[in-house]
Formats: sequence, C-alpha cells, structure tokens
Amino acid sequence: MNDYTERQNRVLTELESTDGAVSGSELADRCKVTRQVVVHDIAILRAKGEPIVSTPRGYMYLKNNAALTRKQHVLSVYHPPELVGRELEILVDYGFRIKDVVVEHPLYGELRGSLLLSSRRDVEFFLQKASPSNGTLLSNLTGGYHLHTIESDSLDHLPDAIAELRKNGIQVFD
Repeated sequence: MNDYTERQNRVLTELESTDGAVSGSELADRCKVTRQVVVHDIAILRAKGEPIVSTPRGYMYLKNNAALTRKQHVLSVYHPPELVGRELEILVDYGFRIKDVVVEHPLYGELRGSLLLSSRRDVEFFLQKASPSNGTLLSNLTGGYHLHTIESDSLDHLPDAIAELRKNGIQVFD
C-alpha cells in the first residue's frame, strides 16, 4: 500500500467515524496534509464510489443510505436573493431536509449543490458561508429560479409549507 492509498484510507476512516460533517481544513489537520490534498483525495474516493458529499459544513459520509427510506419531492421555486434565508427556514420548520439546490445553466446544463440542511442552525451556518466574499448563490445564475430536492419521513406537511412559502413572497411552481 502506498502513501496515497494510506492517506485516502485515513480520510475515509475519519469521515466514516464522524456523525455529521467535517471541514476540509479539519480533515487536513487530522491527516497532517494541506486542504488541497484532502480535496484531491475526496475526489478520488468519490470516483471509486464512496458516498461522500460536500455540504456547507464540510464533507459527510452517507452511512447506510438511510435517506433512501425517506420520501423526496422536488420543489421548483423563484425568489430574489434576500428571501433565501426565509425560504430555507420555512422548509426546515416544516420538518423537511433540504438535500440540494439545482439550476439549469444555459452553458453548463444542470448545476447541483449539496446542502443537507435540516435545522435553523444549519440554515444560519449556510447563510454565513453564503456571503458575497465566499461566492454566489447558484440561483443568482438563473435570475432566482431554482429547484430543491427536499425529503422527510412524510410529505403530509408539503401543502402547508408551500402555502407558507407563497405567503412570504416565494413563488412555487407545481
């Protein structure tokens, strides 16, 4: 086994043994390498089929694919950037986990960002990371139009959540 393989196994072990997300910087510290080396190792592990996702809080290893038993729905929405926080808060308040955000870019096609937000604390952290100095929201690329994959044990509250979104100025397309 070479040094690269050993390090990738260490990164994988660190992710598998942690509940929740681990930042790239934290993984780099644990493995005594640079963050860029961790990014490269994660890409290789993903290419090998490891279920690692990148979230606003860091990298996560999807254990046992528990999400497969959850019900999913794709919401098509539009709103200006200043309503992103309210949109996300409403969805998590109704018990939904916001899996991702997707936009259809005219040049690159489908662009998807993993979110994995399930609480107001997650939303707050995402909004802090979404400052202009850290990049732009994907929905800014499409004038505010975007999709969210949401999931929950039940979709019973979906009509109420959609009504609340609309009441707050967020357009939802059925």
